[in-house]
Amino acid sequence: MKTHARVVVIGGGVVGCSVLYHLARGGWTDVMLLERSELTSGSTWHAAGGCHTINGDPNVAKLQKYTIELYKEIEELSGQATGFHMTGGVMLASTPERFDWLKSMRAKGRYQSIESEVITPEEAHELMPLLDPAQFVGALRTVVDGHLDPSGVTYAYAKSAKKLGATIETHTMVTGISRKMGGGWVVHTDKGDVTCEHVVNAGGLWAREVGRMVGLTIPILAMEHMYLITEDMPEVAEVNAKTGKEVIHAVDFDGELYLRQERGGMLMGTYEKACVPWSERTTPWDFGHELLQPDIDRIAPSLEVGFQHFPAFQNAGIKQIINGPFTFAPDGNPLVGPIRGLDGFWSACGVMAGFSQGGGVGLALANWMIHGDPGFDVWAMDVSRYGDWATMAYTNPKVQENYSRRFSIKFPNEELTAARPLKTTPIYDKLVALGAQMGDSWGLESPLWFSPDGTKDVFQWRRSTDFPHVKAEVAAVRNGVGMMEISGFSKFFVRGPGARDFLDRMLACKIPATGRMTLAPMLKENGKLQGDLSLATLGDEEFFLAGSGMAEVFYARWFDRFMPTDGSVRLDVVGLGLCGLSIAGPKAREVLAAVTHEDVSNAGFRFMSVRRMDVGHAPCIVGRVSFTGDLGYEIWMKPEYQRHVFDRLMEAGKAHGLRLFGLRALNAMRLEKNFGGWGREYRPIYGPLEAGLDRFVAYDKPADFIGRQGAADERASGGKLRLRSFVVEARDADVIGDEPIWLDGAVVGWVTSGGFAHNSGVSMAMGYVPREHADAEGPWQIELLGEKLPARVQHAPIWDANTERMRG
Repeated sequence: MKTHARVVVIGGGVVGCSVLYHLARGGWTDVMLLERSELTSGSTWHAAGGCHTINGDPNVAKLQKYTIELYKEIEELSGQATGFHMTGGVMLASTPERFDWLKSMRAKGRYQSIESEVITPEEAHELMPLLDPAQFVGALRTVVDGHLDPSGVTYAYAKSAKKLGATIETHTMVTGISRKMGGGWVVHTDKGDVTCEHVVNAGGLWAREVGRMVGLTIPILAMEHMYLITEDMPEVAEVNAKTGKEVIHAVDFDGELYLRQERGGMLMGTYEKACVPWSERTTPWDFGHELLQPDIDRIAPSLEVGFQHFPAFQNAGIKQIINGPFTFAPDGNPLVGPIRGLDGFWSACGVMAGFSQGGGVGLALANWMIHGDPGFDVWAMDVSRYGDWATMAYTNPKVQENYSRRFSIKFPNEELTAARPLKTTPIYDKLVALGAQMGDSWGLESPLWFSPDGTKDVFQWRRSTDFPHVKAEVAAVRNGVGMMEISGFSKFFVRGPGARDFLDRMLACKIPATGRMTLAPMLKENGKLQGDLSLATLGDEEFFLAGSGMAEVFYARWFDRFMPTDGSVRLDVVGLGLCGLSIAGPKAREVLAAVTHEDVSNAGFRFMSVRRMDVGHAPCIVGRVSFTGDLGYEIWMKPEYQRHVFDRLMEAGKAHGLRLFGLRALNAMRLEKNFGGWGREYRPIYGPLEAGLDRFVAYDKPADFIGRQGAADERASGGKLRLRSFVVEARDADVIGDEPIWLDGAVVGWVTSGGFAHNSGVSMAMGYVPREHADAEGPWQIELLGEKLPARVQHAPIWDANTERMRG
């Protein structure tokens, strides 16, 4: 066995073999895969083998489309059949709410070139005669749906990788992983040590154990999953004879079922509500090509629905029930990418849909390792979306919740409850007592809206019971003063004699003078957006940054990558070591003035000023800035002071009608200011010019900032896209993101976010369209729940376009 390699991939399932293949295809041929048993041991060999392109996240759908298109390539290179059958399929809805969801899936697929069609139950029956059309209200016909041979696909990846120069060692047990002095890793096995630059954890069922070898907690849990295979069915033979094809795939969401043909019978699988985790704390190393004991009673409720929705099954004999474990992350998406603090250690875990996503995961990780960037938007799969709060104790109930709801509708205003509350701030009890309806914001309980009269949200696609309450919160801010908690932001201090030069390189903006703030775009090497932060200069060697809470590890990992090694810069990831409150509205200055001795007049504390000051008796950092677009202040304090500051502001605000507001009101206000947000408008696939952030890029500053050439090239070429705001003629529902934008009868762009702008009384959307169409007057339409709604471009903010309120 080789003792040195550039990369060691641990795990010989479909994901590990895909990573190995993509690395070799990308030119890194000194790569080695270690598998403790045979390839496919674990979850791969007993998978049902279905694959499809439709996904709730369009960026994941892109990767699934790539994966399926890849099978022909690896078959030809390897000479190994994948057994891929492209049958097409139908996704079925038993309720109007589910049918609305299918319409939204159809809309999302339009701008991804994913072919699908909304059809009637009768049309679905013609395509898939085994279903009873009376049980459904509508369906979505899909084209790129099929199934394959799990072992065939895995060996096709493996043989292709070996042909390109990669090495595979089976029956080689990894016993430990240690860091090498000066960089790199040593992977210890029962056949000797392998020294390498990079280690990829593609351990599947054993990913937790591999993570523990380097002191890492991987937030995944294996779940038992069952499917049955019937005896031969005459109804299947009839369809085969009549059409000359297999019975197409079917997904019955409300029945929690998926179905496909298996030889002369059918395969039916279920994501049952009464789900059972497997091996919750440790995975036995001697587990392999084994199955778990079936429990037909547990899946009986789903099977009863299946027999009702697909009557042919009532007379079918069951030939086999398969019960095997496979892993989930808390949200069901893969965990992919570099691990912060473990240079050269990579994650490729939690890929429960390996035959739909494995190729895309392999491509992303290989690109990331070889080129320093995944090459496309992988935020939904990035391992950095979880922090150290995602413990095993947190992960287990969240995974069980996700599994049991895998085929359930997740409404845009719905908040899931497992493992909550986890992180709370010192004023959590006060906020709840005042009617706060909480949401989960990167594990933190954050107010979405306030219900002083006990009203509860009704989960639905259309506007809910929160609508009048959010409207009142917005009115309070725009007409007087409101206060919200902002502790959920990611927060960083950068200190030291090299801090200014470091930030001058990391950020594309000019570094502000002491006592001033600015919006600070952070770019990748190719000039695309890597971050959207605010930067405050507190002193010559002290800077404070704040950004999206969900990007805390993502940002910190990027800072670490370029951190000087001479000790001249210190990065402190603050987390909840600093809490925050924001007050906003025309009366905000009067409230702040009542609780501090500092001069906070317009002349004494200008827009985008920042200063340390006492608020009440508490030392705070106060910046004159607000995402509401109104006069406002962000006030940061240590957690031990938050209750005091909150009480003082509430007391001072009584005379001015201060009202608490939440994230939904904030969304309504930022939309009418054309303010974008990280994770939606600002992502690593857009350039600053495309995103409208170019005015914050100091193209000519002396510092050679990261992404400078890419940003200059974008400015010279004009880029491909433009971010635009739209007023939508909506009636009882508003866009939420990923809806298609139409111009002159063709789909030209996509919505990134939206909602109702209560102060202006209009429904709004933000989204990207091609540069050549960006200034067209229309006719524009935005597709929402199956309808094309008229829309108009809103070039200037619909409210306070000249920013008098913010600056006044």
